[in-house]
Amino acid sequence: MEELTGVSKRTHKLILNSRRSCNLTGVNDVLSFDENEIILETEQGMLMIKGNELHVNRLMLDKGEVDVDGRVDSFTYSEQSNMGGKGESLLARLFK
Repeated sequence: MEELTGVSKRTHKLILNSRRSCNLTGVNDVLSFDENEIILETEQGMLMIKGNELHVNRLMLDKGEVDVDGRVDSFTYSEQSNMGGKGESLLARLFK
């Protein structure tokens, strides 16, 4: 039935190894990334990853998987309900 509606609920999982590599599942979209910050839309809300020398190594959105390398300093989630505002900027939605 999931295939007919086009909506699938994926399990969101985050595995961090020695603050140098990170494997994520349940990722719906990569909204932005640079070497200091990556912003992802996940099944559990918006996720901001901050650090240094961050790189998106593997991106498979069809499976909802992302691998990130670099020094990870923080993970910050925002509420799922903050994602919907069309007239708001991304930062306004993240820090509501």
